[in-house]
Amino acid sequence: MDDKTRLDLYRVMVLSRTYEEAILREYHADKKPAFDIGAGLVPGEMHLSAGQEPVAAGVCAHLHTDDAVTASHRPHHIAIAHGVDLDKMTAEIFGREGGLGHGRGGHMHLFDPATHFSCSGIIAEGLPPALGQAFAFKRAGSGRVAVAFTGEGAANQGAFHESLNLAALWKLPVVFVVEDNEWAISVPRGASTAIASNADRAASYGIPGQRIDDNDVEAVYTAAGDAVVRARAGDGPSLIEVDTVRLWGHFEGDPQSYRPDLPEVPGRDPIPAYERRLTEAGILDADAAEAIKDEASDRVEKAIAFAKASPVPAPETALQYVFA
Repeated sequence: MDDKTRLDLYRVMVLSRTYEEAILREYHADKKPAFDIGAGLVPGEMHLSAGQEPVAAGVCAHLHTDDAVTASHRPHHIAIAHGVDLDKMTAEIFGREGGLGHGRGGHMHLFDPATHFSCSGIIAEGLPPALGQAFAFKRAGSGRVAVAFTGEGAANQGAFHESLNLAALWKLPVVFVVEDNEWAISVPRGASTAIASNADRAASYGIPGQRIDDNDVEAVYTAAGDAVVRARAGDGPSLIEVDTVRLWGHFEGDPQSYRPDLPEVPGRDPIPAYERRLTEAGILDADAAEAIKDEASDRVEKAIAFAKASPVPAPETALQYVFA
């Protein structure tokens, strides 16, 4: 891996974290003194992805704009890594007319035809659509691929197994990525899943499966590169599971009283760890790191300003842009 690629991975991770920190700030700004999930400029649930940046950065580095990506209810890092317009995404999260879905979908339902990105709040819902896109790509002989990101809890859903089965049977150009953050809301993986690694389930369908430990962005990059090359070559699907970490709650306002690992979680933050790794390798110094963070902050604050300046949808347009 060359130095430019490693710095690009770091930039994407920093941009994603900077974005989530800004959304965290704006989400909680008017929900005080008592937390009210329905109050404020950004009402409703909010699932943030701090800690899971290596998965999105490492996988999406291999994708083109015309490749398709589906994500789960925790989608921001993946959308950012795949190049979804930051202004329009932020306006959608704020429920504004300038958003990707004219403010109708909110943060769990981001749809961007320009980058072929979509996500849903329904567990494992993104896998069948990715399968359909991959089927279309194969029929067209386009060389395009689809990537479906999901959580380890979703690997116990029927849609997960049905999708892997058909993808393997039809040798579709799709990559399945499981983000194992160890908690399906408040249920630990060991209490819900019979095997230690969901990557082992790939063998049941005769496809490659690989687990990446330690939230290692470079290992993710390498594994994803192999999987995407395989898909583009017509050799069928692959399954990658990444041992990642959820630094914050399942949703904002989650007290996380069920997590005995909380004291050690900050020490597992992948961004300062990767920054140290690049610094020790002589690829990054303090000034360059600060410049990357400043650039990310500038982009994010402009997106927040764009969202706040975008109008709220008029009540009489409530049935537009939706299935009725």
